[in-house]
Amino acid sequence: MTEAILTLNAGSSSLKFALFRVGRPDTLALALRGEIEAIAAHPHFQAWDADGKALVDERWPDAAAGGSQPLFEKVIDWTEAHLGPDRLIAVGHRVVHGGPDHAEPERVTPELLAALDRITPLAPLHQPQNLAPIRAIAAARPDLPQVACFDTAFHHTMPAVASRFALPREYEAMAIRRYGFHGLSYESIASRLPDLAPALARGRVIVAHLGNGASLCALNHGRSIDTTMGFSALDGLVMGTRPGTLDPGVILYLLQERGMTASEVEDLLYRRSGLLGVSGGISSDMRTLLESPDPRAAEAVDLFAYRIAREAGGLTSSLGGLDGLVFTAGIGEHAPPIRAAVCQRLEWLGVVLDPAANERGDALISAPQSRVEVRVIATDEERMIARHTLASVEQT
Repeated sequence: MTEAILTLNAGSSSLKFALFRVGRPDTLALALRGEIEAIAAHPHFQAWDADGKALVDERWPDAAAGGSQPLFEKVIDWTEAHLGPDRLIAVGHRVVHGGPDHAEPERVTPELLAALDRITPLAPLHQPQNLAPIRAIAAARPDLPQVACFDTAFHHTMPAVASRFALPREYEAMAIRRYGFHGLSYESIASRLPDLAPALARGRVIVAHLGNGASLCALNHGRSIDTTMGFSALDGLVMGTRPGTLDPGVILYLLQERGMTASEVEDLLYRRSGLLGVSGGISSDMRTLLESPDPRAAEAVDLFAYRIAREAGGLTSSLGGLDGLVFTAGIGEHAPPIRAAVCQRLEWLGVVLDPAANERGDALISAPQSRVEVRVIATDEERMIARHTLASVEQT
């Protein structure tokens, strides 16, 4: 009988999951991946095996009325049925925020859940969605171990000078500081670099996690020393619907002079800005913008690349130089025009792109004469969650 680990990554309207079979010594083999989309409207459940073959495709037009818990239970039931004689030994979850005190994956307990509830104000739009499936599974399978893996944990290696705001010290005591996010993705890249590019693994590397949410991370010997996201997932780069770095005076102006409420500002910053806002509402999807003839789409794309290069310059200063640049996540892995635009703006650093390799999506896309090695590496957050979950279960 084979043991298995299930990973869950819950968002505001979707749930992604993956199942890994555990081999010995402690190897993980992907068995299947899946997702439930449009949870709040008309849930769509799909899953594929490790080779991409469809295993299930179901829609529930009336399921939303019952809430999300039955959907989470559906994933567990379907996964266990698919396992057959094999045994599910634990579930690992991506939790966006661990706050100042949670720097490692942790076995879920009532005390941990209570602590994570208390830091919900640090990630009000993400934390409740992350915790909902944990509670649903605890109710449906109280004896099944669960492990929380924090997206902020990887950045706890940042020095104080990189995590501190220039506010009075009493605010730092209130946990107001720079945390950084996408940590599981960056940890995935850092764990693969020793095999793919040993010299880079020991060097100064910027990893660009570019998707609907986007950020950069400065790695030195595989450890995070700086990143573009700070206190919240609003900071740093231009994103699908988020503006990235914004003068806080804009917020004060909107509140005081334009009479906007806090809720209206929140909606503006999380749902109506970024690529969607700059393109005039054309799309938050980079694929759509790259195909659009509308000049506003081109302006959004140009701003996206400009801000990546601008922030990369700052992280190069944090690192004291640059040996490598890694593109990952949806846009980073699949959008050659974005990679080309960013690299062109970084030519002053010695970045020289191989255009043909970039268009093909090769693993190495820098030219031989480039002083900076440029790579494309697929991130695998689910495998990182599974690894942490297995380690946590074996420790108890």
